[in-house]
Amino acid sequence: MKKMTRQIQVGSVKVGGGAPCAVQSMCNTDTRDVAATLGQIRRLADVGCELIRCAVPDMAAAEALGEIKRQSPIPVIADIHFDYRLALKVLEGGIDGLRLNPGNIGERWKVEEVVKAARDRLVPIRIGVNAGSLEKEFLEKYGHPTAQAMADSALGHIRILEELGYDQIKISLKASDVMKTVEAYRLLSQAVDYPLHIGITEAGTTFSGTIKSAVGLGILLADGIGDTMRVSLTGDPVDEVRVGFEILKDLGLRQKGVNFVSCPTCGRCQINLIKVAEDVEKRLAGIDKPITVAVMGCVVNGPGEAREADVGIAGGKGEGLLFRHGEMVRKVPESEMVDALLAEVEKMVKEG
Repeated sequence: MKKMTRQIQVGSVKVGGGAPCAVQSMCNTDTRDVAATLGQIRRLADVGCELIRCAVPDMAAAEALGEIKRQSPIPVIADIHFDYRLALKVLEGGIDGLRLNPGNIGERWKVEEVVKAARDRLVPIRIGVNAGSLEKEFLEKYGHPTAQAMADSALGHIRILEELGYDQIKISLKASDVMKTVEAYRLLSQAVDYPLHIGITEAGTTFSGTIKSAVGLGILLADGIGDTMRVSLTGDPVDEVRVGFEILKDLGLRQKGVNFVSCPTCGRCQINLIKVAEDVEKRLAGIDKPITVAVMGCVVNGPGEAREADVGIAGGKGEGLLFRHGEMVRKVPESEMVDALLAEVEKMVKEG
């Protein structure tokens, strides 16, 4: 069961308090290039991204982010480090959320200035703790970036904001080590009821990063932990969003897009199932309707799985049996399997 956390609002997106876990990503464009950044944001929004974060390394990026925010189809979060003036500038530009650590902004008065500006605009602040940049005091206390050190760091940053009377807070605790990240989130989840943003940082390439993220985020989400999430991949951010929704879908937490089923192939398979499955999956990518589509090549399990799907096909020698809602529609030659299956899917989408 999902842990009930406080609810905050990041632009138009409700976070925590029973709202579904939101999928977000981060632009890898130069924020100062408004056109390139907006182009990437629109591509991400097209695949379902609900929140987007942009780096703000200097004042030029902070000024550009105001225009990006005005044209963005989804809420924009500014990633701020060290310089409180950057936070004030993006808040002035109408940003939807801040990601910063109060402890690295400097003197207390600087933090107070940021909190005052955020409070005036009801802009939430995400405290982002990363194992790779823990404060010296916690490294000296624990010897290295442990899960407890990460949780203690977050609690210290939370305390600063609470002392200033600000509770529009979201927190993340990220490490590249999967189980360390899981332990840190479990510790913090027991200590606070603020919404949590989950992720495995520096997870790796699309292949290795997807596996790490699926394992770590899957454990946390199954524990009921996670109000927003990012799958961090070294690659196209669009893949981060697609993987994120697949993780949520497979846990039964959100149903967005096609649930695609295909068998692993074996010696019984008598068609080129790998090619058929890859072609079907690629062409289903733009369909948002939550339906199950099965592509099977096994005469043992294939017909059963195909019947259980909304639309399915079970391949035999040179041909396939096409099913819809458990009923066989017709036999189709192997060369027509992809088109026949997709035609049935398109009918179902049009029928609603």
